[in-house]
Amino acid sequence: MMIDPPIDKLIKKAPCRYALVVGISKRTKEILSVEKEKALLEESGLKAVSLAAKEIYEGKIKIITE
Repeated sequence: MMIDPPIDKLIKKAPCRYALVVGISKRTKEILSVEKEKALLEESGLKAVSLAAKEIYEGKIKIITE
C-alpha cells in the first residue's frame, strides 16, 4: 500500500512531526465541519485526513507555529 503524499516529504512541510500531526488534525476538523468542504471531500473520493495531508503537501495549507 502506497501512502500519498509520501510521509518523508510531508514531514518537510512542518517544523516538527508534532506540528504536522496537529496541523493535519485541525484541517481535518475544518473539512468535516464545513458543508462546502464536505462537497469537496465527496468529489475527491478521499478521506478527510488524506485530503488534509494532500493540501499541506501541495502548499495549499501552511503550518505555522506561534
